[in-house]
Amino acid sequence: MFIFAPTLEAPDLHTIIWQEIQQKSGILLATAYLPNTDYFRLLLSGKPIVLEKHEHYRKQSYRNRCVIYSANGPLVLSIPVIKQSLKEPIGDKRISYAENWQNQHWRAIASAYKNSPYFEYFEDEFRPFYEKEFEFLFDYNLQLLQCILKILRQSPDLTFTEMYQKSNESVLDVREQIDPKKKTLFEYGPYYQVFSEKHGFIPNLSVIDLLFHEGINSLKYLQAIG
Repeated sequence: MFIFAPTLEAPDLHTIIWQEIQQKSGILLATAYLPNTDYFRLLLSGKPIVLEKHEHYRKQSYRNRCVIYSANGPLVLSIPVIKQSLKEPIGDKRISYAENWQNQHWRAIASAYKNSPYFEYFEDEFRPFYEKEFEFLFDYNLQLLQCILKILRQSPDLTFTEMYQKSNESVLDVREQIDPKKKTLFEYGPYYQVFSEKHGFIPNLSVIDLLFHEGINSLKYLQAIG
């Protein structure tokens, strides 16, 4: 189980975020590969969600990468993409299969979580995503997202952008805020992690870390984040 305790990092940031959520008509998110808990807390905030489909693809972002908890600590998993043009809409970005990244990712996930309490309950839900080839990164991310939402039994109001807009004052735009180089948006209390005795509690990993460790309690954990 999990408990919440305050952290010293950005103590007022989560308050500002919640104030913004209450004031805006919805939340604008970028696509992400196995998104982190920041992403899912916003996704399940109760506000309408808009997924960005027309921005230019950004390197070194969560759009094609996630972070899991391995025996050696945080491990980044990146989906290789085909280099086409510098200004390519994210919805048109194709996945590269020049290397067997699906096998590498699945082996890493299985190695990291095979001893977690709920891996065996959910592995059959995720395994097909590492056996079947998908052409477009956006579609792959979306179907994984839908898979996780199904496990959580959640159906947020989800739509897609029809064109790219640099700014939109009516929604909370976090396309650039959920980023590997930036601080977490929320405060996190610890939950059990297989390798916590070696490396301590690591917050805001891919949501699969939470799912494999907390199972049906994952939704309560996400909803309790404030």
